[in-house]
Amino acid sequence: MLQNAAAGANGEREQAMARDLTGKVFLVTGATMGIGKEACRDFAGRGATLAIVGRSKEKTERVRAELVEDSGNDRIEVLIGDLSRVAEVEHVAADFRTRRNRLDVLVNNAGAIFTNRQVSADGFELTFALNHLAYFVLTRELWGLLAGTPGARVVSTASAAHERGVLDLQDVAYANKNYSGWRAYGTSKLANILFTRELARRAGGQLIANCVHPGWVATGFALNNPGVVPMLIRLFGAVFARTPTKGAETIVWAATSPEAARLNGEYLHDCSVARTSDLAKDDALALGLWELSERLVASVHARRATAVPASH
Repeated sequence: MLQNAAAGANGEREQAMARDLTGKVFLVTGATMGIGKEACRDFAGRGATLAIVGRSKEKTERVRAELVEDSGNDRIEVLIGDLSRVAEVEHVAADFRTRRNRLDVLVNNAGAIFTNRQVSADGFELTFALNHLAYFVLTRELWGLLAGTPGARVVSTASAAHERGVLDLQDVAYANKNYSGWRAYGTSKLANILFTRELARRAGGQLIANCVHPGWVATGFALNNPGVVPMLIRLFGAVFARTPTKGAETIVWAATSPEAARLNGEYLHDCSVARTSDLAKDDALALGLWELSERLVASVHARRATAVPASH
């Protein structure tokens, strides 16, 4: 009986420690709206030191002020960058490294869908650049801090849409096949799962990496597109979609719970391990994606190094 009481007390202490995030450092992308913002609200309310990443300085500062007011926690800072550009992702990471000597949790959450094919400033198909390559570059740039922080975690936002994805490593730009925005999005979410698997393998226990399907959430997702898509998203979302708070639950669980600390390289939904497509389990494809991502980033660096300086 005393043993059971002691076990119960230990469990309560573990839960209390999991709730209190004071002293922990979090970095969250896609933090200015939707599930990213709600996850930040939870982290800030539990005392975490928080870096929120956004593209608009005005909007990101406004969200910071809201989070500080709601939580009473002023240990929230702003990082600004367009994460579809390799150089700006690297700048965000470098800025963070000048401020902090540890990183307990990196949440790769920024993402979008583009119904019409667009190309990033680096020349990559925009969905792939923002939804996958930004995750890859930011994680790689912050690897040293993560590996040096005991129990560090990387949580990436994937999606059940990955089941519609088909990752062609020879044509991730959709240059030689018909473009479908929904297929490109699904492919980028497949890439998130494969990236997580390969990250967990390469980390060798230096960090914990998992990815999350938040469910269909009522946010600003897809409303950036032309035509009838935004109208349909609003119509069906009003009936079927989860709230951002509900959508953020598994991100928060993966980032902070003791249970999730025992998982690595997994795809999570509703705070448990979920099923993936067969392609998402393909370790050879995961390795190929990692190596391709390295080559793409290297090509950006090479172009930058050989660019002719503007004359004055």
